[in-house]
Amino acid sequence: MKRDLEGFIRSHVEKLEPLNRESSLAYWDASLSGRREDFDRYSTTQMKIEEIYSNREDFKFLEKAHKSGGIGEERLERQVEILYLRYMGNQIDTDLLGEIVTLGARVENSFNVFRAEVDGEELTTNDVFRIMREETDAASKRRVWEACKKVGRIVENDLKELVRLRNRAAREAGFANYFDMSLRLSEQSAEELENLFGELDGLTREPFRRLKGELDGKIAGRFGIEPGEIEPWHYDDPFFQEAPECGEPDANQLYRGKDPVELARSFYNSIGMVVDDIIQRSDLYERRGKNPHAFCTDIDRRGDIRILANIVDNESSMETILHELGHAVYDKYIDHGLPYLLRQYPHLCTTEATAMYFGRIAKEPAWIRAALDIDESLMDGAAGGIERSMKSKQLVFSRWCQTMFHFERGMYADPDRDLNKMWWDIVERFQFVRCPAGRDEPDWATKIHIVASPVYYHNYMLGELIASQFHDYISDEVFGPGRDAGDIFGEPRIGRFFKENVFNSGKIYPWSDHVEKATGNPLSARHFAAQFVGGDP
Repeated sequence: MKRDLEGFIRSHVEKLEPLNRESSLAYWDASLSGRREDFDRYSTTQMKIEEIYSNREDFKFLEKAHKSGGIGEERLERQVEILYLRYMGNQIDTDLLGEIVTLGARVENSFNVFRAEVDGEELTTNDVFRIMREETDAASKRRVWEACKKVGRIVENDLKELVRLRNRAAREAGFANYFDMSLRLSEQSAEELENLFGELDGLTREPFRRLKGELDGKIAGRFGIEPGEIEPWHYDDPFFQEAPECGEPDANQLYRGKDPVELARSFYNSIGMVVDDIIQRSDLYERRGKNPHAFCTDIDRRGDIRILANIVDNESSMETILHELGHAVYDKYIDHGLPYLLRQYPHLCTTEATAMYFGRIAKEPAWIRAALDIDESLMDGAAGGIERSMKSKQLVFSRWCQTMFHFERGMYADPDRDLNKMWWDIVERFQFVRCPAGRDEPDWATKIHIVASPVYYHNYMLGELIASQFHDYISDEVFGPGRDAGDIFGEPRIGRFFKENVFNSGKIYPWSDHVEKATGNPLSARHFAAQFVGGDP
């Protein structure tokens, strides 16, 4: 069995590796160009990959090996587990898989080429967020908010059909629905997530209620209305996934005229994680037709790592480039001597955790002081506001993640229910934001992650929880008492911790075991609450 498995895996990788590379390159080209033919090339290559995992005879062989146990070699057993789960999700009709891939690419392309239009002017995503953040006229903000939501009507029917197709595929593979299948095949469980998100809800609900009351009071004052009159467009982004600035000092003015890419390059190099090669391969500035959403991609698991972003000189872009480089260094510093199937992060939430840990430092006063070489008096004047802004940001985002988690669970449980109403019911339950009177629009369909990264968003929150657990571990075990855990510019111990404790082992361990090995404790929401609400972890 051991010899047969080694042969099977060798043959599998010989087929998979070039297709993975071609798929990554095609998606990269499509994201840069927005051309339909590039998305078609990506879809075609993805279909070839899905066909590999649809082979029923190969699955029977893996199923037998998986059930037999006793292979006697940890890394080989781990590769069998990874392949077994991957094949299990594809034991459905290949024509159905083709429909899913093709329809998914079509809907995603609709998002990529969509531009909100107000008064005859097309707005980029950066334009929308800038106007939502800076505009002081409520009527103008409403027009922008409603314009950017129009993509929902464009993709609604295709997206509902995509959800139905995904559910049909999941049922053919033996699962209740696509939500259930996605969790189980990624070594997660609904019960595990319900417990974590329930713990998080209990720790953040009342602190968030108090925070939102303060924010709403400031927003009402800005627009000359009562807090009870606030509508979704009064906030600073289309989903209330980010905390409004409300006149608090922030880091934006500190980054004006600075180059976030150069600052990030200098920082990562200072902790012993060289990123010059990654930056040289990347496409980092805005232009027409390009995907407006940032991402990092490992093209070949051999070092060709790239970032797509739309960087400008503000705090958000500083966070974005630090975040995406967090993904990139994870990929770069995995042990390249590992077998191909183990030469990746254990789970999406673990790479998100690293990206979030590094992205957060764009708001850390100690890091800003060192990175920008700012005069102490100037920094001291802004530090309090920046720290409050960071805590507000995390609390607001945690509640938004609750919305996405519970909505996707409900949507895949019953995609034919009134999704427009369910969306706003959940938004009100977790974010305390009410639906505008008389509105019946597919606002749920305006979030691209539901198409491009289905049943993924909860991993952002898991990433935040893990990042806070990293933060506490570094504070207690790497630095020790008396050291500001945000003071990490030029600190090689940070680079060593991540390379040795987090990156190097790749996918040898399931993600939850990996987190416990890296930090000494199982994952808990207590560390996040301690960092951003207060109290002991």
